[in-house]
Amino acid sequence: MERRYNGHSPGSLAVVGTGPGPIDLMSLRAVDRIKKAQVVTGYKTYLELIPELLAHGQEIMASGMMQEVDRCRKALELAEKGKSVALVCGGDPGIYAMAGLVFEIARSKALKTKIEIIPGIPALSSCAAVLGAPVMHDFAAVSLSDLLTPWDVIESRLQHAAKADFVIVIYNPASKKRRDHIKRAAGIILEHRRAQTPAGIVTGAFRKDQSIQLTTLGRLAEDNELSINMQSTVIVGNSRTFSWQGKMVTPRGYENKYTI
Repeated sequence: MERRYNGHSPGSLAVVGTGPGPIDLMSLRAVDRIKKAQVVTGYKTYLELIPELLAHGQEIMASGMMQEVDRCRKALELAEKGKSVALVCGGDPGIYAMAGLVFEIARSKALKTKIEIIPGIPALSSCAAVLGAPVMHDFAAVSLSDLLTPWDVIESRLQHAAKADFVIVIYNPASKKRRDHIKRAAGIILEHRRAQTPAGIVTGAFRKDQSIQLTTLGRLAEDNELSINMQSTVIVGNSRTFSWQGKMVTPRGYENKYTI
C-alpha cells in the first residue's frame, strides 16, 4: 500500500551536485532533476550560477551561509509532504556538503523519504584540472574550517597526511575570521616537505572570476600577498610534484616501469 501524507503521495529529495557551476560541467541527471523539481533550494550563491535551470516554474528557496541545517530540514519536510525537491550543492554533495546532513536529519526523525544523491565534479577535481595534474597519485583532502571540527584534530590530520607524503588538497583555507589558518597549515606541512614544493591556489574554478596562483609551500607559509578566500582550494604537492610550463604535475610512477 502506498503511503500518503495529507492526501499527497510521498515526495522525493534529490541532493544535487552542480560541480564548479557551469552547466556544461554538470551531469545530465543533475540538470534533469533541477528542471523537473517542484521546489529547488540551496545556498543563494550556487543558485545564482544556474539561472537557466530555474526558469521552469519551480518554487525557489535560496538561503545564506550558516543555514545548512534549516535548509536540509525544510527540504525533507517538503519532500515528506509530497513535493519533489532538489537541494542544490556546489561541487559534490557528498564532499563537505549536504548529503551527510540530510541523512543525519532523516535518521533522527525516522523519515522514509526517498533520497537520491546526484554526484557533481568536486572542487578538488575542478581545481586540479585547471592546475594541470597535481592529484595523479595518492592524496588527502583536509578542511581548515574549525567551526565543526576542533583545530587540534585538523592539525593532527595535516601532520599525518604530510608525513605520509600525500598530495594535500585544502578546502576552506581562509575566511574573514580565519586569516592565518592556511599559514599554520603550511607550516605543519613544511615540517615534512621542502619549501620549494609546488602549491597551487585556485579560486572560482571554471567561473568568470577564476583565479590561478602557482606558488610554493614556503611562500604559502609566509606570503601575505597571496589571495585566498572561502572560494579558494589549495593543493600542495608531494615530494615528487613538479611545475612545468605553468602547470603543476604529480607523477604516477610510469617512468619507473615504462619508457615515456
